[in-house]
Amino acid sequence: MTAPREPRIVIIGAGVSGIASAITLQRNGLHDFVILEKGSDVGGVWHWNHYPGLTCDVPSQLYQFGFAPNPKWSQVFAPGPEIQRYLADVVDQFGLREHVRVNSEVVAARFTGSGWRVQTGDGTVHEADFVIAATGVLHHPAMPDLPGLDDFTGEVLHTARWDDATPTAGRRIAVIGTGSTGVQVVSALQPHAAQLTHFVRSPQWVIWAPMWLPQPGIVGAVLDRLPEVNKKLYQAGMAGAKLFTDVVTRPSWRRRAVQEYARLSLRAQVRDPELRTRLTPDYEPLCKRQVLSGSYYRALRARNAELVSAAIDRVTPTGIRTADGREHTFDLIVFATGFQAHNYMRPMNLVGRDGISIDDAWAKGPRAYRMTALPGFPNLFTVLGPNSPTGSIPLHHAAEVTARYITAWIQRWRAGEFDTVEVTEAATDRFDADVTDALGPTVWNTGCNSWYFTEGGSIDLLPFDRATMERMLAAPDDADFHLRKL
Repeated sequence: MTAPREPRIVIIGAGVSGIASAITLQRNGLHDFVILEKGSDVGGVWHWNHYPGLTCDVPSQLYQFGFAPNPKWSQVFAPGPEIQRYLADVVDQFGLREHVRVNSEVVAARFTGSGWRVQTGDGTVHEADFVIAATGVLHHPAMPDLPGLDDFTGEVLHTARWDDATPTAGRRIAVIGTGSTGVQVVSALQPHAAQLTHFVRSPQWVIWAPMWLPQPGIVGAVLDRLPEVNKKLYQAGMAGAKLFTDVVTRPSWRRRAVQEYARLSLRAQVRDPELRTRLTPDYEPLCKRQVLSGSYYRALRARNAELVSAAIDRVTPTGIRTADGREHTFDLIVFATGFQAHNYMRPMNLVGRDGISIDDAWAKGPRAYRMTALPGFPNLFTVLGPNSPTGSIPLHHAAEVTARYITAWIQRWRAGEFDTVEVTEAATDRFDADVTDALGPTVWNTGCNSWYFTEGGSIDLLPFDRATMERMLAAPDDADFHLRKL
């Protein structure tokens, strides 16, 4: 009997997806893997982001791995640094540190005909039988091209590259950007700023939620002592998440109820009709990624805060000039302008079979079969890749399900069933068509311009519920793949 082969695996990224992938491999007896992380520590988006006010807008009891429950979150919605510590603790708990190479940005990966050569910025080359691209979605900051920005004599920060040494108290601060990050940083900086000005061209619906609500210590103690109760709570949370999936994917009374609550949140907190008008979006609630806050509207009503709706004309040496001719003076400009969300593995030089580059393969926008396999790129899989369910399904769970699917393919390689596995164009086209059809009735498709849209105009989300996603990734389907022996 032939002994099983031991695959060499490169995981790109040490965030939620990379950690889930590594632990799933490890739990299935696969130990020859390395995790290449461009940052100085694990955690992915939670390592890079540490701006004031950073809080997860998913309940803590859902924002964790099913295999690594944390009963003692400090808040119902955990602050960012606590999530980063949790991820670091999971890495230590499962003995992954010896596999992690930090400060190792992958700059190139090329398919050799049987496997992959992966190169990092320092010139190190890793030979691999499989590559798992766990690069995530939110890691390339998006900076607007504002004329005059280089002439500004104050300080400039992007929330994704925050400098903790930069003082904010007593300063005149401009915040540009209106998503969750903009709302959180405005709420955090306003109380101590001399003046805070939020530049808002397209306002967001902001649902009131008690983001500061602590998790009682007794709850953590009970969940820690009674793991089965903790498990039941997690399962109940997942059932609740299913209701949210229904809200965003299908028109129903539930959707209308949540949308009315968003409108009520604005009416109840902003009594000034002129300010309320300027804060009222021209699209349906939930069309964009929903923003939660219990303090943003209060911050804007403060004496030291101002909402500016006029377009920015240019940045001046002392501040910002708006299209109405007004000059605004600032010490600090904060960009809360989000990320280049559809880059995924790019800008690395990723080259697949027959010399095809990822840029060529995605010339019309990112695409992947069931979020994880790319035609033209054998033995490469993505976790939370194109159409990943960032809008409706807890990411940790999605990453776990995807990692199990990928591991099933690698186990079959290990058993000698094939040498290379590559999804077909036909299967990928069929998946794209199914996604496009299902996106029709979703709330994301009701007429707003959100970061969910790719440059090609498609919505880069999964419009299915958790059960459907789990069925898609339950087991490999040979009919959709080219399996080759070399």
